[in-house]
Amino acid sequence: MKEECGIFGIYSMKHEEDLVFPLCVGLSSLQHRGEESCGIAINNGGIITCHKDIGLVSDVFTNSVIRDLPKGKIGIGHVRYSTTGCPRKENAQPIFSRYKKGNLCIAHNGNLTNTAELRAELEENGAIFNSTSDTEVIAYIIARERLKTHSIEDAVFNAMKYIKGAYSLLIMSSQKLIAVRDPYGFRPLCMGKLDGDYVFSSESCALDILGAKFERDIKPGEVVTIYNNEVSIKNFRTTEKDVLFIFEYVYFSRPDSIVDGYSVHKFREETGKYLSMQAPVEADFVAGVPDSGLDAALGYSKASKIPYGMAFVKSKYIGRTFIQSTQSERKKQVVLKLNPLKQTVKGKRIILIDDSIVRGTTITRLVQLLRREGVKEIHLRIAAPPFIGMCYFGTDVTNEDGLLARHKTIEEIRQQIGVDSLEYLSLENLRKIAENSNMKSFCEGCFTREYPIEVPKEIQKDKFEKIF
Repeated sequence: MKEECGIFGIYSMKHEEDLVFPLCVGLSSLQHRGEESCGIAINNGGIITCHKDIGLVSDVFTNSVIRDLPKGKIGIGHVRYSTTGCPRKENAQPIFSRYKKGNLCIAHNGNLTNTAELRAELEENGAIFNSTSDTEVIAYIIARERLKTHSIEDAVFNAMKYIKGAYSLLIMSSQKLIAVRDPYGFRPLCMGKLDGDYVFSSESCALDILGAKFERDIKPGEVVTIYNNEVSIKNFRTTEKDVLFIFEYVYFSRPDSIVDGYSVHKFREETGKYLSMQAPVEADFVAGVPDSGLDAALGYSKASKIPYGMAFVKSKYIGRTFIQSTQSERKKQVVLKLNPLKQTVKGKRIILIDDSIVRGTTITRLVQLLRREGVKEIHLRIAAPPFIGMCYFGTDVTNEDGLLARHKTIEEIRQQIGVDSLEYLSLENLRKIAENSNMKSFCEGCFTREYPIEVPKEIQKDKFEKIF
């Protein structure tokens, strides 16, 4: 499973401001949402300068690159995983386009469900694509609609009639910054203020680290435009149903973020609490799989009164193992990433908490490492229901073949992983916890195979790649 992307943007109250530093800080704070590529685009008097490449923010934006980027009034940035399109520089974002009405730059978090149809239609009318991502399709449609409307925000509003699926967007024109969240609210987006400047981010943690004040979440269907230091809002809401992707709380978002009014850390603590009530067991201590299992382990420990402890030390220099494209690569990453605390785990009964099981590669290897160090018992608790369905909205689970829970019973999974007991958080309990969010409902397709909107009959990540 790959995560989606992160977006970050600033509209300055000054005519020219050094936006590179806050943009880099913002993107670095969202690096967990995309470790494949990154980019920044800055608008100086209508002239847009864009720099993007494969790699982490710290690798792409070196001191020499930062020195060469101009000051400006508007800037947007992006960190990416490839949920559609291959991991190559052409697919890095922001996407920049020149068209009849001026310049257009877009950063996108999410995944469209009707990309293939839209792209085919555009190509029939002469469109030429430089990338294989669905973001360029969005740019084409906005540019097309701009030729029919009086403003870029009206063009964006019209484009929302055609694009379907999950999208949080930051759109930069020659004079405006526009933040958009799809009508269902699949992906998070929030707004803050920094010394009078307007700041937008996929998660509130980036605002906190930058010292910006959180103002509010962008609501589903909202088109928020900043122009001449003023805010205007239009709402393209075709439904009253909210469907934030539940995995934002379970795994994707940083624990120090507040997503749609609910603390991610608190949500994960609650999953541990409910697991302790749902599946109690005697043990010497409770440990979480770093990093997203730690909060749930703390919640389990508090509720069960079983001591909280550490079973693994994590390397700071290895990214998330699910980003690797092959099983062999993922296995190598697991070995490099986590190392058991030998004297702590030897001879102990451990309740091990993880956020989810997708393919089972990581957790199986971790259990083997613990067994090697002489752990007496391992009771595995998963802070989410079984992952059984594909995701069409910006997570790279594009087929069900590798989903362990899709093809095996819980007992078969327990035996394969090699633990003494295994329990998943029930969907009922997950829904109880999620009730504390401002969102009315959630996308649970990965747990139920029931989706809130129509989905494609088939999906292929590299469907637009060709070899010439």
